Amino acid sequence: MRHTLGEVAQAVQARLIGERTIEVSGVASIRSAKPGDLVFVEDEKNLPSAQSSQAAAIIAGEFAIRSECQKALLICSQPKLAFARAARLLMEDGRHEPGIDPTAAVHPTARVGNGACLERNVVIAEEAVIEEGTWIGANSVVGAAVRVGQGCLVYPNVTIYPGTKLGNRVIVHAGSVLGSDGFGYVREAHTGRYEKFPQIGRLEIGDDVEIGANATVDRGALDVTYIARGTKIDNLVHVGHNVQIGEDVVIAAQTGLSGSAVVESNVIIGGQVGIADHVRIENGAILGAQSGIPTKKVIRGKGVVFWGTPARPIHEYLKELAVLAKLAKKTKSRSDKPGNDD
Repeated sequence: MRHTLGEVAQAVQARLIGERTIEVSGVASIRSAKPGDLVFVEDEKNLPSAQSSQAAAIIAGEFAIRSECQKALLICSQPKLAFARAARLLMEDGRHEPGIDPTAAVHPTARVGNGACLERNVVIAEEAVIEEGTWIGANSVVGAAVRVGQGCLVYPNVTIYPGTKLGNRVIVHAGSVLGSDGFGYVREAHTGRYEKFPQIGRLEIGDDVEIGANATVDRGALDVTYIARGTKIDNLVHVGHNVQIGEDVVIAAQTGLSGSAVVESNVIIGGQVGIADHVRIENGAILGAQSGIPTKKVIRGKGVVFWGTPARPIHEYLKELAVLAKLAKKTKSRSDKPGNDD
């Protein structure tokens, strides 16, 4: 959709230098920009390339004010953030036409809000609620008594189990499963056989959460699995039953969180991290890729990077690696001496 630079500047809270009525219709990199596109520059050294591109306007930091740029400028303190917001403004209008495809199966007791879109072969079970402006992609299944909030995007082949609650503006990518049974069993002492523990809790997801493709989030066993506002979960992440995740958490691909783990707000978790049951990751901690957190461990330290298995502060981990490297070097030098052939 086309918007004037005046509208974009107001939406992203940027100072506009140039003609307010210039229209833009998309965003692009500097290299691929076409007429009508917006680009952004975070580093002053890249400003000449942006100026010589075909873009209609540039989002840049305060440094751009000093330039003799012939293009319109949107000046702000965080150009990349403003660019992301501008992209959302330009892309959100008219993405999906409202309506229910004839092949969709909507139970008579379900409620579908104004402006919602249900694509081919969607199934909406009894007493489910799809709020205004939400899009449900082809072949997705929404279980009984599920609530999907306003302005959500649920991509094709997503399964949402009964009783799950999604807030507003939640994005769920293709193939994800929300609210499935947790991995909970009780072992009979004499026979060694496993009996399934009840998985009758629920899953609640707050506003502005994004869940990547082929991710799985289990319902609570008896209570609730909860993901708070603004958290972003990458592809192929597994969240176990009764897990509690705070606000603005970022979790990268192939990470697994075992049952009853707690991740407080503003935590960053790298790829392939393994978090055991009843672990607590406190506010603002950072877990490096492939870290391992043992059962009931508490990770504490806002802004501190933890790495390794078991995870410890990165300066400790690097010291240990240095010691091991020195030891290996000494061992090799000894083995290379004459007479050490065995």
